[in-house]
Formats: sequence, structure tokens, C-alpha cells
Amino acid sequence: MTQSVDVLSQPATSLPHAELVKHCQGSTIGKCLPNAFYIHKSALPSIDSTLRHQEQCARNLLTKQLPFTLVKFHFDQPKLSYLYYPEFDAEPHPLLRTSTIVDWATGTVETRDYSDAPNPPLLHRKETFITADYPHYSRFAHLTQQQVAMGLLDNSREIGTQLNWERRLAQQGIEIHNHALACPIKSAQQAKPKIQRHKAAIARVTASKPVRLAVEAELFPPDTTYFDYGCGHGADIEYIHRLGLTSSGWDPHFRLDIPHTPADVVNLGYVINVIEDTAERREALINAWGLAQKVLIVAAQVLIDDRTRGVIAYGDGIITSRNTFQKYYEQEELKAYIDQVLGVDAIPIALGIYFVFRDEAQAEAFRASRYRSHATAPRIRLKVSKFEEYRDRLQPLMDFYTDRGRLPTVEEVGAQHAVPLQETFGSIKRAFTVVLQATDVGEWDAIADKRRNDLLVYLALSHFGNRPKFKDLSPSVQADIKALFGSYQQACTAADLMLMTLGRTEMIEQRCRQSAIGQQRPNSLWVHVSALDQLDPLLRLYEGCASRTIGRPEEATVVKFHVQKPQITYLAFPNFDKEPHPALRTSMAIALQDLYVRCRDYDPDNSPLLHQKDQTIAPDYPNYAKFAKLSQQEQKWGLLDDVKAIFDQRGWEQCLADHSVELRGHRLVRRKAQ
Repeated sequence: MTQSVDVLSQPATSLPHAELVKHCQGSTIGKCLPNAFYIHKSALPSIDSTLRHQEQCARNLLTKQLPFTLVKFHFDQPKLSYLYYPEFDAEPHPLLRTSTIVDWATGTVETRDYSDAPNPPLLHRKETFITADYPHYSRFAHLTQQQVAMGLLDNSREIGTQLNWERRLAQQGIEIHNHALACPIKSAQQAKPKIQRHKAAIARVTASKPVRLAVEAELFPPDTTYFDYGCGHGADIEYIHRLGLTSSGWDPHFRLDIPHTPADVVNLGYVINVIEDTAERREALINAWGLAQKVLIVAAQVLIDDRTRGVIAYGDGIITSRNTFQKYYEQEELKAYIDQVLGVDAIPIALGIYFVFRDEAQAEAFRASRYRSHATAPRIRLKVSKFEEYRDRLQPLMDFYTDRGRLPTVEEVGAQHAVPLQETFGSIKRAFTVVLQATDVGEWDAIADKRRNDLLVYLALSHFGNRPKFKDLSPSVQADIKALFGSYQQACTAADLMLMTLGRTEMIEQRCRQSAIGQQRPNSLWVHVSALDQLDPLLRLYEGCASRTIGRPEEATVVKFHVQKPQITYLAFPNFDKEPHPALRTSMAIALQDLYVRCRDYDPDNSPLLHQKDQTIAPDYPNYAKFAKLSQQEQKWGLLDDVKAIFDQRGWEQCLADHSVELRGHRLVRRKAQ
């Protein structure tokens, strides 16, 4: 450790020290010990204004700007320290690099460098220094909970330095991997716990979520074959069989004698997370991919917050109370694992669920389809005799243009439709001229603009991975790009410009504030998932940056667009349609800078409520008029005046009682006098 001392131009104190200590001890944020108060630099704006002022006074008197992580207010003497832990986020117990101490009484600054110290100080309980909205708060807190449960933090004075902490871990036979405790797997001769993998198989009465999502994604056209690698009790096999398709499956416990059969669609559902041997886990993924002729479905457990309930840490996962192994992945970690092992670019569908396509063109067509917004054909405005006479022949042409935003080729519309159109009108283009005579040309142009924006969002998001070459796109997507942009280069340039705009926070806020759809809040815009495709394309891209990697949660009802920071939050209101003021059950916040995911469950007895839910949806949503009428009534009767008071269930019930009213469905009525 090296040390240097500088003299300040003048003492910095402007507050009696006893009063400063009192403010520190009264803070609800930060870590207060008997002799000092510690706060992370990110939490400085949240502490008492007196403490902020005092810290700023000290910083202003430093001769140069110094990197720091924590600020320490000393209680025993008028000093303030700036502590630098460069690996605060990355390391579970970061080491102290430098300490800069400002002495307000003597006007000196002392700097201590621990870079070469043989036994530097380190940090425990990192979550105590930060606020609850810090990106890694839940991960830090989870590690502390594990360590407390194991007694690792007992006698804290004995573990404040690197060597002492390493000695404590060694005594307990514990290692720390990715902010979680683990019992290291020793030599092959050492006895390993007997893990009963088959107990992890769930006896289902219907299809699993990954297979159901694959069916909904239309991955099972007629004559598709299906194989389930690690099928468990076989519910998915039966489900696909009931669809009239050929299905089979193998399981090392339940169907050991069934041969591994190649199939169009292969499912590896919740298998790799129950295999404790990393080599065997990798082999299972490779074997399943080898059987998949068109699509591989991969699913694994992700984002489980309470990992310490009835479990033993083992390897890179845990052993549950049922003697099953579970490897819990972060969503981005799971994608990286699949991509690395198979050499692919897996497509996220939902939390822990990915599709891997064998054919690149099919993969890109699927990606593009996920960003295609809903559109309806324009209404017939004029009576045109030729249109009325041949409407049946023109309808497929109108349907195609509505779907793609352009005219089809002869091959795309099919001979059964193309030949009659050519015989009647001479060409497909002339046939569409008749359609334009009976409808509004501007509405067709709007559909083309919508499809152009769909492609922009798709191509902009492809920038984050390996953007496909034009030849790797499906023929229909190639034709879309040529018709709507002229060339692939022009389309990619426009998409990249839109992506660059996304980096400007003020532009996001502007588009949110200008949005005709969504509920405006002080720091966010709330939009129902059904209305996402009707938003400005920049906002669709904003949400796509989250869903492209994480996958939009199936249970998400409302998407929260943050305007002050790059973050998307998915909110689940299970009874959105039924309840006049639905309760928030879960939320999943995704920080777009590092794709860190934070999930939260809410107290079912006093959950936050959604008011004026009609503001989150588009006017074409079912029952929109009924929802809007209730909001107008509540506004008129003064129930929505104090939004903070009615934030949660109890506050809302109190508001109803104070106004002597009650809800009957989506209607407000006066309470009868008792």
C-alpha cells in the first residue's frame, strides 16, 4: 500500500459534525455502521440534501477528479472518504483499489493505493450501498441471502480482507460463481450426490408451453413430423398426435427403448437445465439438433429469484429437495449457450424458449413475420361495375396486397388465381387498377407504408446479430424489399438510420409524448400489447430491442416505455378485460444497456392497480367504449384526482368509500345509505 498527502486550499466543513452524523444515521438509503455511513455514487442523488451538499463541498476541493465507487462519511472525526472498487458490478466481493480521505478540520487530502497490497479490504452485502432500482440489486441481495443462510457473514470483523474471506470460503467448502454460491465438484473419485433426473419430469395433461407456442407460430403444417428428445411422460407427443401428425419421443427413464428418429420439428424442452454434467448437457443439445430437419425447440428454466428454498448448491446449479438438478440460466446466457454450441442464431420466443431453424431463409422469414403489423383491406367506397362483377377474382389480390403491401408475382398468387385475373383484366397490375377505382388509393398507400415500417423494424433489429445477406432471405421478403425500398442496400441504410435515432433519449421521449395511443405518465408511456403494432416505428423498434433477445413474456399485458432511461418493462395484469381496475401481478424490467432483467412479484392482497385502462388500448379493442365510459364517469365524480392515493388496492377502496360509491362491473353507482 502506498500513501500520499495533499494540502487543501482551505478547510471544507460547513456543518457541525454532530449534525452531519445525525443526518447519516437517519438515512433510509445506504449502509450505516457504528462508526461510518457508506453510500454508492449512483445513490447520491437520493440521499438527504444536507449530505449531498457536504459531499459536493469535499469534491469541489479535490485538486483533480478521482474515480470512486462509494462515499464514506466518518462518525468519529470530520472526514469523508472516496473509495474506489473498480469491479463493483462484476465481482461478488470487489477489492478496494484506492481510498481518498478528505479531512475537513485540517484541510488535507490523503490517498492510499491498495493495488499492490497483499491483503486488500473487500466488500460484502453490496446491495446495502445502492437503491432498489439499481440494475443488479436483486442479484446482489440474492447472494447476501445465501451467505447469511450459510453463516458465511458471521463475525464480520474476521472477513473484511481478501485472505480472511478466502479462508472462510475454503473452510466451508464454498465457491462463488456468477453471484451465487456453489459447492465445487471435486475429483472423479469423490462421491457425487445421486441425482434423480426423472423426478424433474412434470406429468402434464396438455401441451407444454414451448410446444404450444410452436403450434401457434404455425410450425406444424400438414405432414409435419415431430420428435421429443427427453419427452418425460409424453404429453407433448400425445398433443401433436391429436393434431393428426406423426409424433414420437425418447426419454432415458420413461421411453428408453424408443429409437432416436429424425423429424421436421424436434423438441428439447426443459432438458438441458436438469443435466448436472456439463459435457452430457452439451451432448444432449447437439444430439437433438442433429435430429431436427427443420426446427429445434429449446427450452430451459430461467430467472428464478428464490433459488435457496430447500436446495443445495452444486456445480453450476442446485440440487433440489427432490434430488433433481436445476441449472438456472439468465435469458441472454441461455441464448449464448445455444448459439455457441450449435453455431446458430437462436430466436427468442418467450422466457427460456428458443426456436432454431435449419434453413436460414426460413429463419429470416419467421423473424420478419414477427414484426408484421395488423392491417385490414380498405372499405369499398364506390360502385364500380367491373369490380362488382369480378369481386371474387379480385379478392385474393386484395388480400395479398393487404398482407405484403405490394402486388404479387404470378407465382405468389398461384395459377388458380393468376390465370382468371389475366384472362379477365390482361395482367395483375390492370386488375388492381379496378380495385383502386372502387376503394381509397390513400388507404392502400398507408398499408404499403405500414409494411415498409415493418421491414425497417425487422432490419434494424437484425443489426444486433448477423444481418442476413440478401440471398439468404426468402423470395417473398426479397420481393417485399425490392418493391418497397428499391434495393436491399437502401432498406438497410434506412433501418440503420432509425437505429441511430433510437440512441437519442430526447427522440424517444418526443415520440412517446406524441403518441396517440398509450397512457401518458410522468416518466413513461403505457401501451397494451394489442396496440404495439400501431405505434410509431421508432417505439416499435424500442420495444423490439428488448423482445428480440429476451422474448416478450406471454403473460405481459401492458408495455411500459421509459422515457428517462433506456428500459422496457413488461407488466402483467391477468384480469385486464374482466376487472374495471386490474391488479398488477408481476413485472419484468429489461435495461437495454446491458439487457439485465429484473422480475418482481406484487402482494396479491394490496397490488398496484391500473386506472383508465382505456388509455392503454386502441379504439378498435373489444369493449373499448365500455372501458372509456367508466373512466369518464370516474373522472367526472372526482375519483381520479389524487393518483398517488389510489395507487394500490387499499388506497382505491378507501377512495371509493370516501366518495360513497361502488363498482358494479364497469359501472359506478352510489352506495345506498345504511
